[in-house]
Amino acid sequence: MAFSDEWSGADPHEAAEQEYLRTLVQAEADGDDRAVEAALRPRTLDEVVGQVRVRDQLGLVLEAARQRGRAPDHVLLSGPPGLGKTTLAMIVAAEMQTPLRLTSGPAITHAGDLAAILSGVNEGDVLFVDEIHRMSRPAEEMLYMAMEDFRVDVVIGKGPGATAIPLDIPPFTLVGATTRAGLLPGPLRDRFGFTAHLEYYEPGELDLIVRRSAGLLGVELTSEGAAEIASRSRGTPRIANRLLRRVRDYAQVRADGVLDRKVARAALELYEVDELGLDRLDLAVLDVLCRRFGGGPVGVSTLAVAVGEERETVEEVAEPFLVRNGMLARTPRGRVAMPAAWQHLGLTPPVESFGAQQALFDE
Repeated sequence: MAFSDEWSGADPHEAAEQEYLRTLVQAEADGDDRAVEAALRPRTLDEVVGQVRVRDQLGLVLEAARQRGRAPDHVLLSGPPGLGKTTLAMIVAAEMQTPLRLTSGPAITHAGDLAAILSGVNEGDVLFVDEIHRMSRPAEEMLYMAMEDFRVDVVIGKGPGATAIPLDIPPFTLVGATTRAGLLPGPLRDRFGFTAHLEYYEPGELDLIVRRSAGLLGVELTSEGAAEIASRSRGTPRIANRLLRRVRDYAQVRADGVLDRKVARAALELYEVDELGLDRLDLAVLDVLCRRFGGGPVGVSTLAVAVGEERETVEEVAEPFLVRNGMLARTPRGRVAMPAAWQHLGLTPPVESFGAQQALFDE
């Protein structure tokens, strides 16, 4: 029997607010974010900030293809969400002055889905497949032939009477994006002529991105305000742009409209994003780990129950950033709080915990 929030004692407004704050620093984009991001995306490689090596390598690939008058090699872009994989795919099409067709791995559940997409591809088109590692296995096997020989075999009928009809495809460029390159099968990964891994951005690069976005949004941003937003953006442009919009809202309603350091700090404090970019969930995980479990080790399922979240949320949203910042470690016996976590919370770690934790890493 299901109970309403009224009878369960939960405040639906508070729950909705907590959900919003939790998603504020997530790198995934929802529908509203995608609409705003479209206006803020760079249009050419020259406008891209950061990712210098990837930008130079990709520019060389595209220029060589233009000089030969042929479609560029297939491109695989990997890296955490929010770093610009979709933006680079759009830039590939823009630089080659060809149409861009977009789809996603989860949407291609059957080989027939892929055959229908490929049948509408024209010569030189760029086909972008987001989360390509989530394609179905039959579609992956069909894609091998499409990428290498520009043809697919469409099977009509079933059993002994089935007939394979060859379908020729004009040369095109496949741009695949994935957050988990290790899940791609070797035969598919080997068919990409150019592969690139996108890294997290430095604060100085995010500062430039925030300034550029502020100009496009038509808001007045000081250099100190830009630096404040950039330092809390977790190395991710998508998060930087999202925080910029929230600071803009705060400045519009509660200040004079100018995004300076004081306004940025007040706004981000309101939205529960601290000076390192940690949000409510991140701090809750560290607080529970240190205060209740003495720094660990503790299993991720226990941590999730203690903070009132799903295991997948803790494991995929909070942990990567905490591990990258040296505040949490994954060991064979569970999660362990590192000295930086205790320091950030203003707590004194138990002396005996460090020896025990070192033993865990040695196992």
